[in-house]
Amino acid sequence: MAKNNVFYTVLEVLIAVACCLGNLLVIWAVWTCGAMRRQPTFCLIISLAVADFLVGAVAIPLSVLVDGRVRTSFYGCLLPSCGEIVVTQASIHSLLAIAVDRCLRVYIPHRYKTMMTQKLSWTIVGVCWVSAGILGSVPVFGWNRHDTLEQMEASNSTTITCTFLAVIPMSFMINFNFFACVLPPMLLMMLLYFYILIKMQHLKGSGASSSEFRSYYQKERKLTHSLILILTVFVVCWLPLHFMNMISFYRPQTTVPHEVFYMGILLSQANSAINPVIYALKIQHIRAALMSLWRRLFMCKEAEETHMSSQTPGNASSCNTHKMRVIQDMINVTTTERDE
Repeated sequence: MAKNNVFYTVLEVLIAVACCLGNLLVIWAVWTCGAMRRQPTFCLIISLAVADFLVGAVAIPLSVLVDGRVRTSFYGCLLPSCGEIVVTQASIHSLLAIAVDRCLRVYIPHRYKTMMTQKLSWTIVGVCWVSAGILGSVPVFGWNRHDTLEQMEASNSTTITCTFLAVIPMSFMINFNFFACVLPPMLLMMLLYFYILIKMQHLKGSGASSSEFRSYYQKERKLTHSLILILTVFVVCWLPLHFMNMISFYRPQTTVPHEVFYMGILLSQANSAINPVIYALKIQHIRAALMSLWRRLFMCKEAEETHMSSQTPGNASSCNTHKMRVIQDMINVTTTERDE
């Protein structure tokens, strides 16, 4: 059992590192590209990438902490557990906001450009995170394991061995978190994307033949398919864990092996590491920005390694000059994008 715990922890650490590095690169790539940063969809993608980054930087470390490894006060265990729920809710709300944004872009394409401003898109991002914080904090305001508190009082103890289910009741995870906060947004997103695909198919067959029209809807279709893939991966990664929770809650006589539960948790965490790969492979603008960053940052480094043995102060000066040119190029690109 101890070996299994070590193996599980190592996998969690690897997933956390992948979440942090991958999503940090995506955030950096989008943020340094002014053209993408001004588009509402990519503002919402940044929000999703931030949530996925926090899964690796905050949620997974907290998950390791609240797995019976430390003794804390009741609320010292409850707050980190709620933090995990908040990050998950932020991902769901960002995905829903992206789906609504794509629907509006297809349903009212002309009004969309004037209505969906950058200020409004960042306001929506703020609403997503505030609502996630409120829903994820419900256990702090009372929907928690009162029986654990009673046991602590009966034994005159001020600390407990901190585990997620020692402070968060399964009734909350099923009846509120899943049925009220996860399942409805999932179903709504599926309906929205289904409507978007039908709308695009209708527009494709409507007879519009201008090259500008075809180019616009081709780009929209590709981006929509990529976002549908992100939603599909989210559903596939998270539903198994929720199904196992329902089995444990509604059929307590059926025992779900701990190893299977751990696999479900790892799969849900891996979702945040998979998303950056989808961004890089499927979304052209992000892929181009990542490739541009790669070339700018590592071109000079590769040149230094190639000529390491023969490097002179003159060569070093040349490399510094190259770096300055790269920085100037980045400034020029940003200025051009702003002008556009």
